[in-house]
Amino acid sequence: MMGDDMARHTEGNANAALGERLSGMMRGCNVIWERTRTIRGERGRHPDVLITALDRAPVVIEAEFMPARDVESEAKDRLGKEVEGASRIIEAVIALRYPTGIEYADDLGADMADARLSYSVFTLEPDGADGAPVERRFPEAGWLDGSVSDVADMARLVSVPQSVVDEAANELERGIKWAVLVLDESTQSEPATLIRIANALGMSDGSQTRRMACAVVANAMVFHDRIAHMHPDITHLDALWQSAIDNPKVKITTEWNKVLMINYFPIFDVARQIVSSMFPHTAARILERLRGTAGRINALGANFGHDLTGRIFQRLIVDRKYLATFYTLPASAALLARLAVAKMDAVDWADADAVGKLRVGDFTCGTGALLSAVYERFTTLHENAGGDAAALHKTMIEDVLYGCDVMPSAIHITGSTLSGIQPNMEYENSRLYTMPYGRQDDGTVAIGSLELLQSSAVMTLFNTSDPALRTGSVREEVAEQVIADVPDESFDLVIMNPPFTSNTKHRDSREGVVNAAFAAFNASQEDQRDMSKQWYRLSKGSCNHGHAGGSGFVALADKKARPGGVIAFVLPLTVINGSSWAKVRQLLATRYTDITVVSIAANGSNMSFSSDTGMGECLIIARKLRSGEKSGERGEFVSLRRRAGNFAHAQELSKLMLDCQCRQLEDGPYGGTPLYCGDEIEGEALGAPLDRYSVGWGVARINDTSVAQTAHALTIGKLWLPAESEQYELPIVPLNSVGQRGHDHQMFISDAHKGPFHKSDASETSTYPSLWNHKAPKEKRMVCVPDSQMIVNRGMEARANELWTTASRSHLTLDFRFTSQPLAAAFTERKSIGGTAWPNVIFNDERFDFAFSLWENCTLGLLLYWWYSSRQQDGRGRTAMRTIETLPILDFRALSDAQLAKAETIFEEFREREFKPAYLADADENRALLDRRVICDILGFGEDVYEGVRRLSAKWSAEPSVHGGAPHPRGSALVM
Repeated sequence: MMGDDMARHTEGNANAALGERLSGMMRGCNVIWERTRTIRGERGRHPDVLITALDRAPVVIEAEFMPARDVESEAKDRLGKEVEGASRIIEAVIALRYPTGIEYADDLGADMADARLSYSVFTLEPDGADGAPVERRFPEAGWLDGSVSDVADMARLVSVPQSVVDEAANELERGIKWAVLVLDESTQSEPATLIRIANALGMSDGSQTRRMACAVVANAMVFHDRIAHMHPDITHLDALWQSAIDNPKVKITTEWNKVLMINYFPIFDVARQIVSSMFPHTAARILERLRGTAGRINALGANFGHDLTGRIFQRLIVDRKYLATFYTLPASAALLARLAVAKMDAVDWADADAVGKLRVGDFTCGTGALLSAVYERFTTLHENAGGDAAALHKTMIEDVLYGCDVMPSAIHITGSTLSGIQPNMEYENSRLYTMPYGRQDDGTVAIGSLELLQSSAVMTLFNTSDPALRTGSVREEVAEQVIADVPDESFDLVIMNPPFTSNTKHRDSREGVVNAAFAAFNASQEDQRDMSKQWYRLSKGSCNHGHAGGSGFVALADKKARPGGVIAFVLPLTVINGSSWAKVRQLLATRYTDITVVSIAANGSNMSFSSDTGMGECLIIARKLRSGEKSGERGEFVSLRRRAGNFAHAQELSKLMLDCQCRQLEDGPYGGTPLYCGDEIEGEALGAPLDRYSVGWGVARINDTSVAQTAHALTIGKLWLPAESEQYELPIVPLNSVGQRGHDHQMFISDAHKGPFHKSDASETSTYPSLWNHKAPKEKRMVCVPDSQMIVNRGMEARANELWTTASRSHLTLDFRFTSQPLAAAFTERKSIGGTAWPNVIFNDERFDFAFSLWENCTLGLLLYWWYSSRQQDGRGRTAMRTIETLPILDFRALSDAQLAKAETIFEEFREREFKPAYLADADENRALLDRRVICDILGFGEDVYEGVRRLSAKWSAEPSVHGGAPHPRGSALVM
């Protein structure tokens, strides 16, 4: 690269080489370097590199050779300055350090292309008091590392600050909510108007429909002024009408007819129908308010590619309870898309024809957040390779991107978002389809995109007489345009955030809901039942499971992805350990490779990748095996400490994951590979086997992966504690090797299962006592009192006697709230029937009851319960009846008579001792004493092992999935 006799390049030379590389990668931008008189009022100074683009804030790059002592101060000095010829101030500056030695490069341009650059980003964000700009650095400490293309990506991302996008989204939501109030006021006076609006959307009137309608109109009005800037025949909104006397309804529908003659069918056709349906006075009030909303949003300069309408669209949906559609946060969508695209077969991104032959499907596209993210990634890679992103737009819309949803308004928003990325580029049709859902005109039922599970690759999806169900082409629809050609094994990428509603939930019966998975759009109970039957018929033989909401869409993705293609999902965290997801895990482990699973070890809304779910989610990305290829049955598990906060953060997280060389789960309790963003650890990555798909994978939502490594070692009979080099043998077996689980509670009382009992209040003299529900205040001691009794139904005496034989003294919790409940296992003095919270565990040797209670409630027992449970909710571990059978426990058969006798003696010692909630295991004196009794007195280990277990309890208690955000009491500390 260099020699001692070589002349030293100046920083100006390096800046020119950097600028030239960036210019070739950013054809939609104007990139200049080393040019004076670019900063207003500073004639003698100039930025090293300046990047400007239409509707974007200027981005400056300040660069220096190492050690680059002044680069950050110079970068910060640029913030807030005005650029000559630009309407916006500099809101983002990249401080960049050239690598050591590049100043002596033989070929500076070539070396710059291969250089590893370090950089940080400074932004101005209106987060201070009264919206005053605040300077922020990303990362907060340290430096990012990347190539010139990474710097180009970063420049694109920070040119539209997230704060501006958020402000625009809030403004749009305010306008829509006000417009909805106007529609609500017309309920009595204009009932026909509301029916016509509902018909335009293919829905029935209701609050959701009105919200949808106003969102569609608002979206079109925001887009209107953008078009008017490019087409002189289109009049700006401000010039269309002066007052209600001018009849805004006629003015805007006339103008939108002119827009439709150009293109933009997905955006304006349904909006035009909605406005046409309104009474003139109502239309005038709504349009006047939304005109102001559109003007304020466009003044902010936020780009449609950031999915403003999609974001607020989800806030306005009232049917999410049944559709279970939650908006994929833009940064989460960007992260998933980047990880997925990186796994695709080698694509020549410089070749527009090659990119145009790719096929991407989202069969639950919602507002199009994921398709938009994939679009952005494709075009970015194309631009970085020297291509023209704008020229690729027509092909992307017409050929590459397929989107399906059951909501016509969602397809409208998706079409708007994709069209808005390059609003001046026309196209003739799209691959966006509203799927049939519910009872059809011919009496059959349809279940949306899941209809594509049937063998036929061609389906008629539309009622062509209903304009709301059109695909969105420029011209009137013809038959060929309303038939979706979605062949099996033809997609290079299938990416989805599917509905999570289970097909077996029978809730809200008073509202007419017998199956929540199909209760949307006011479906009747008969419709719901028939749609459920259709689901089971179409998914027969697949990985679909009724209890695993979303698994049917995994089956659909597998059917449509080609060999070598990629599937990418946002799924509930239960996919990791939930028993109903076992077939999905098996599918991934045996038919896919290069598997990445990403979860978030945080609490509250921060543990999900979607908006408002309130539950743990994960990203799963995998490549389908090609013919003859074998799966390694291993995956890379990444536990982040926070979700991506913005696009820049998402970019860096994806780079960290893609470049990571993982430590393995079997390597011992040394933790995973840390992922650093600058000097801050963003999470840990750990490689793990996938072959135990029947019982679960375990490795998800874990802050300290050494805890996972200890838990895994324990499942295979090795006590390997953090900071301990020695491993100890420990007899660990599945529970069903030592005992057996009891019956599901429905077997006792459910009419559907011919249950012989009905439940009544507890009685000290009850014949059939039951430990049925959780009552944390009464469960602080291992010995618990039954809270209910079972009364035998007339004529069911024999069945009652049969089931009573499974009663026992030992019970294991199904739903463990670590933050309030102390016990994993409970003991009853008399044999009792287990209920919804406390199913029975039955041992042939009654001495095992005492040992079981001690083991399950000591730190090692708590750890294994947590490891096997689903950690989808804050501070809560849930398991299923089937999982109980495989729960790893101490093999009590391997204990001597003396050890079992000792266990009974210790149990008696703990009868009156109360435990604190499980998440305080580290600070609980009685839990510490129990650990000592189990580790030292029963198992015979020394003090050093006991102390190691206590340190392990501190690590476990610090896991977000355990403490759920609940603080330790003041003054509490690790008890040794």
